[in-house]
Amino acid sequence: MKILTILGARPQFIKAGSVSREIQRQRDEGRRLKEVIVHTGQHYDANMSDIFFDEMKIPKPDYFLGVGGKSHGAMTGQMIEKIEEVALKEKPDWIMVYGDTNSTLAGAIVASKLHIKLAHVEAGLRSYNMKMPEEVNRILTDRVSDILFCPTDTAVDNLKKEGLPFITASGNKQQIVNVGDVMQDGAMFYKQFAKKPSITNHQSPITNNYILCTIHRAENTDDENRLRDIFEALNEIAKEKQIILPLHPRTKQKLNSLHPSPFTLHPNLTIIDPVGYLEMVWLIDNCSLVMTDSGGLQKEAYFFNKLCITLRDETGWIELVENGYNALVGVNKDKIIESYSKAVNTNTPITNNQSTSLYGDGKASEKIIHRMLDV
Repeated sequence: MKILTILGARPQFIKAGSVSREIQRQRDEGRRLKEVIVHTGQHYDANMSDIFFDEMKIPKPDYFLGVGGKSHGAMTGQMIEKIEEVALKEKPDWIMVYGDTNSTLAGAIVASKLHIKLAHVEAGLRSYNMKMPEEVNRILTDRVSDILFCPTDTAVDNLKKEGLPFITASGNKQQIVNVGDVMQDGAMFYKQFAKKPSITNHQSPITNNYILCTIHRAENTDDENRLRDIFEALNEIAKEKQIILPLHPRTKQKLNSLHPSPFTLHPNLTIIDPVGYLEMVWLIDNCSLVMTDSGGLQKEAYFFNKLCITLRDETGWIELVENGYNALVGVNKDKIIESYSKAVNTNTPITNNQSTSLYGDGKASEKIIHRMLDV
């Protein structure tokens, strides 16, 4: 069985790494498996050097398409053209895509047009916000996938509410399978390799009992009022507890442009440069609380038994909210501070057993490959 894996951003490589390691494990046991990895280049990341792939135990891409830095339409169209060329050359049995990027949608369209079986990992996630490009990508990809590998029961229910399963272009009835979350596979694997970030001389050292915070979504960084509300709340919280904030230079620039400029940060709000995944794993594992507008970090907080405050108006991980492990607060300053106070005073533990019940048993990658082999 030959699998053509389509990836376009560093988080996708980290997720796919768990499945790639499972493919290699089964090859070592004598299974006839081959994976060909395509990097579309959707998000250029200077950190994705040879050292990145070696350190993360991830296979290097077989193809680099160099498509990035364009409008959604131009980017997706060029990806479709170039992925199709690779697919015609490689003649895979499966195309596998992850998540909800333009690379995901491009791979799905190629599979559908060429009648190649399509596997979608992280299927069924919904924010119900059609203004998000990711929402459009994931809905369209789910519609044409042969196997929908869902991370949760909620994702399965979302697909069934939309009328799936359907008959796909390859002539098969869609299979909807809850295999658990490949991100949990990765978190369990990478914890053993986690390393503390290096802090430069001008930055405050990382103390015990800190909060880990990330802010990067355009809906927050590009809206001056939302950005101000977030950082005013963080300033108040920093009076009580250190906040470690790995901040992208673009977001830092947006912050500095707030009026009055520069926006004054509390000394206990420690801004550091963006960190690699292994450093982020260390930060999650050693913090007392997570505050974020990231999608993936909401889950990773749970994998490492941390409560999370989500600075967004919606989330695809509604089961975390419903079970009380994630507070979805938007960007209202008072709500952020109120949720922080509640989180630090809560006595609700997050146990491994609860984590297993929501996101599987850490064997999602194994279940994915076994199911594909059986089709």
